[in-house]
Amino acid sequence: MGSTLVTTATTSLRDSTSEVSSDADGKYAVTEAKASDDKRVERKIVWRNVILFMYVHVAALYGLYLGIVKAKGLTVVCGLLYGACGGLGITAGAHRLWAHRSYKAKWQLRVILGVFQTIAFQNHIYEWSRDHRVHHKFSETDADPHNAKRGFFFSHVGWLLLKKHPDVRNKGKAVDMSDLEKDFVVVFQRRYYALLMPLLTFIIPTIGPVYLWNEDPWVAWYLTVFRWVLSLHCTWLVNSAAHMWGNKPYDKSISPSENISVAILAYGEGFHNYHHVFPYDYKTAELGDYMFNPTTAFIDFFARIGWAYSLKTMSKETILKRIARTGDGTHKFSSKMNSAENADSNADKRRDSHEDHLWGWGDADMKTEDYKFVSVLGSEDAG
Repeated sequence: MGSTLVTTATTSLRDSTSEVSSDADGKYAVTEAKASDDKRVERKIVWRNVILFMYVHVAALYGLYLGIVKAKGLTVVCGLLYGACGGLGITAGAHRLWAHRSYKAKWQLRVILGVFQTIAFQNHIYEWSRDHRVHHKFSETDADPHNAKRGFFFSHVGWLLLKKHPDVRNKGKAVDMSDLEKDFVVVFQRRYYALLMPLLTFIIPTIGPVYLWNEDPWVAWYLTVFRWVLSLHCTWLVNSAAHMWGNKPYDKSISPSENISVAILAYGEGFHNYHHVFPYDYKTAELGDYMFNPTTAFIDFFARIGWAYSLKTMSKETILKRIARTGDGTHKFSSKMNSAENADSNADKRRDSHEDHLWGWGDADMKTEDYKFVSVLGSEDAG
């Protein structure tokens, strides 16, 4: 265990069009470029997506019905396990590995996660990671793909039914993606996604039960759609519910919250207040509780066999200081913080602004002190 300083040649996304200001309460707000504010952005509905989502939701409800009254038990169990693999492809793969670089993985694990992420069908790894980095960097501004300030429906699914805001596209072009462009798993999946996605998401899980244990083809199809739609909503709840409901023990000035219900449904991704404060912690939570965070258990398992390494996590001292400085007082340790800790923490309040939002490990805007308090578990030279 130790601290590792990583240098990067990437360019900062801060520019002269963004201004950070604070009010009397010490809360910060960001004012983006006036260009998109001066002229109203027309909201264009993507009717193809609207029709598609209407169909798949009706089909998913019918699939749920068939799963209860007609499907073979083996079909249901295998469908749930297959969906779990897809979920881990998002949480352990696209999210914690590729978007945030919170740990490193040998090629064997990256291939497994690449297959799992394809099963999930939430766009290929490159696009998923790019949009997520932009989401963290410009959280809840017009550049945020699923800006929660536009309401629950928009942040949950509406953002997929409308054309992207111009700021999303512009900031997306500026965010550094050079690390993913060098990863052969990401490059291969992106190049052949149009073939791999239908095969892994729909064809195999549909024809497998039909040929292996004589499941009814229509039952197999509708259960496949149900499995996919269910996994989508589990992911979407992180963007919507976890940005609206819950406590904020680490930073009360941001919308992301600790939501245990979302954590259960999304394999540990609901501890969102912590995650937005420390996006490069591989656990996405203060504690590695496997019951509510199975993704952490998955990563820890592969760390034990050497396929996952360079796991980044925050020091307890750093976490406690942040709780004292910006938390809402709901953390179990908040009442134990002494006045000296709070006074010391208040001196650093000026740093907690939108300008310091990071997408993860290696962000060009990371400061030397950001690296200093991160523990790195496992050898950097393991792969």
